[in-house]
Amino acid sequence: MIKKILLLIVVLIVAAALYLRFGNLPTPLPADSQSSAWLEKGAYGVGYFDVELVDTTRPSQANGDFKGSDERRLKTRIWYPEDLAGPAPLLIYSHGFMSMRTGGSYLAEHFASHGYIVAAMDYPLTHMRAPGGPLVKDVVNQPGDISFLIDQFLTWDNDSSSQFFEKIDEKHIGVMGLSLGGMTSTLAAFHPENADLRIAAAVSIAGPVFVFGPGFYESRDIPFMMVASPIDAMIDYDTNAATVPKYVKRSLLVTMQDASHTAFATPGSYFRWLDNADMVGCSMVTRGLAKSQDEDWTDELGTAEQGILNVPQTDLCTMDPLPKAMNPIRQQWLTTLAVFPFFEAQFALSELRRQDARDYLMKTMASEIPELSVQRAVK
Repeated sequence: MIKKILLLIVVLIVAAALYLRFGNLPTPLPADSQSSAWLEKGAYGVGYFDVELVDTTRPSQANGDFKGSDERRLKTRIWYPEDLAGPAPLLIYSHGFMSMRTGGSYLAEHFASHGYIVAAMDYPLTHMRAPGGPLVKDVVNQPGDISFLIDQFLTWDNDSSSQFFEKIDEKHIGVMGLSLGGMTSTLAAFHPENADLRIAAAVSIAGPVFVFGPGFYESRDIPFMMVASPIDAMIDYDTNAATVPKYVKRSLLVTMQDASHTAFATPGSYFRWLDNADMVGCSMVTRGLAKSQDEDWTDELGTAEQGILNVPQTDLCTMDPLPKAMNPIRQQWLTTLAVFPFFEAQFALSELRRQDARDYLMKTMASEIPELSVQRAVK
């Protein structure tokens, strides 16, 4: 009898695991579509490893019961294409508030299969398990973490004992990030004083930009993509994403209808049985922001002369009721379909591939995917 009960428990566990893995999947894209082809994995096998890097030149601020530190410890995951022969583009992914370095793993794995090296850090004070609890205003220090990580990769590129020896294409370095990580990427790419000039292209996925006026972007002329949704419960579309085509010279705004904020991150796929994954995301983030909701740290981002606007943020998570959102796995497919061709249009080795990527983004993507539309920068 006991053996039968144990067997039943095992069967139920296996069934539950299979359901979580394969249940409620969206309809595949049409096999003969260009979108399906862009979503296919590349020719490379993908490896990854974790490493803890330490920047001893910059401190971590005190935070709650955390007394601070004279260094910044960065747990980092690196995805890479196996058997890579020559230099590869480098992408740095930045996670959102209360997330982790694996938050963009679906993007990292796709890029690595196509010959990119991708790295993501647990930022010292904004990740899920940050000492003292996640602290949103430490975003001002995160562009420096990106520069430190780029430095590390270029050091490995010159080190004959490193697996990345002569594997980094230093002319093709990009940044991408979600939510607060999107803001981090935008700061690293465009800040008039502190931008890292080695960054050649940037993507913000539902990142806040309401504090960045036109002057913020004027000192750099690099390609920029914003991916955002009008029903995002956390980052208001009109005061953030909608400003990008007006303010950024070489920008694309990809608007994704019926997308939740939470489902842009890899763990969002587990909430595909909910009508809207922001039911979970809003609950978590509002609790995390409670300790700093009355703080004004705009001046830590920069000055009015640098294009920083002293304007209030639109209240987040006030939609009631939340509208029905698309399946999170489909949302992640569509995010990949926007971000991957964007970087290919800048970093692919052949002009033919770069042109194919531009044509897909500007001519084909929206015609094949009804939830997506693309807007160029206003001339």
